Amino acid sequence: MKLQEIFRNIIATDSLHARFLNTLSLMENTGARKISASEDKTKVSYIVLKHAAEEARHAFYLKKQIQKVGKIEDFPSYENAYLVAPFASYTYLHSLDIHVCRYLKQELKLSGNALKYAAYLLVTYAIEVRADELYPAYQEALDEVSSKVNMKSIIVEEEGHLAEMIVQLKEFSPEWEKHAQVACDIEKNLFEQWIVSIGTELGLS
Repeated sequence: MKLQEIFRNIIATDSLHARFLNTLSLMENTGARKISASEDKTKVSYIVLKHAAEEARHAFYLKKQIQKVGKIEDFPSYENAYLVAPFASYTYLHSLDIHVCRYLKQELKLSGNALKYAAYLLVTYAIEVRADELYPAYQEALDEVSSKVNMKSIIVEEEGHLAEMIVQLKEFSPEWEKHAQVACDIEKNLFEQWIVSIGTELGLS
């Protein structure tokens, strides 16, 4: 199922579009919380702080965008009723984290803070690769109907995040591309499940 088909169907109905924006807000907020949870108590770099702050801001920005298609007060939380494909949306990032941690334990024998940091690098990289596809495709669909909703500021920042993740991964391991590909392969399967769940909810599959 193509992203554009999904986006066009979502954008066509304001109430559904608002739920989708709330869903993206949930996922960005989950990412921000996971980055913060991976931090060492004292050894926290500028880039990690910046990234956590920007992911949290994206969650807030997406929530604010609801005003352009509905009322924010109609979406007071991230509870199931206010989301699209809630189960898949809740579990997407958590499942990616679990599978990547399992891989790092088996492949690199990591544990403790070293495991948390490595998982942060690989999970975040995979998410940024996905964001570089997802948000431009969404923006294209928004532009087709001259929607007031806009993802351009997020697109610019996500591109910067990806470049920053590559710098950190190169410092982490000379085999970073191999490990990053594993994370991306895991993410691809989870993303496809998410899209199928959305399509099922929309009656497209």
